[in-house]
Amino acid sequence: MSFLARLPSRVVNLGVFLTCAVMLGIGYYMQYQMRLEPCPLCIMQRIFFFATGLTALVAAIHNPGASGRRNYGIASTIFAVAGAGFAIRQIYLQHLPKDQIPACLPSIEYMLDADFPLKDVMNVLLKGDGNCAEITWLDPLFNFFTIPDLSLIAFAGLAATSVWVGVRKA
Repeated sequence: MSFLARLPSRVVNLGVFLTCAVMLGIGYYMQYQMRLEPCPLCIMQRIFFFATGLTALVAAIHNPGASGRRNYGIASTIFAVAGAGFAIRQIYLQHLPKDQIPACLPSIEYMLDADFPLKDVMNVLLKGDGNCAEITWLDPLFNFFTIPDLSLIAFAGLAATSVWVGVRKA
């Protein structure tokens, strides 16, 4: 029996939670130390890292039986897949030709302060805008990975781990 198969679900869920906490920490470091303002799609990815991590933390604390592990696994997987969807959307926007990139809009804070219709704010959060197409990180890692690329990799790993926790016996 391999080492991973012997890990209790509680420990694996704690690992999922810690991974999400690290991803959120990196995002806040980039925002407050590196002065990179998050775009609407980045904000949505943070929300889904938070939701995935919180679900895994509750599962680790609860330490449920088989049906509970399955239910927590399903919930964590749904959150991770949704977060991956927002990362994919941002990657798509970053690869559009310059003339096809949507127009940049005011920040979400401004839109909320200026009483923009909630429908417009939600549309920007769900679809992104021209700000989401900018690659502002110093230099894509190894000239390949951008921030949403790394988020997508993390979400894929979190989803796979959540599925594994939900279907395994221990």
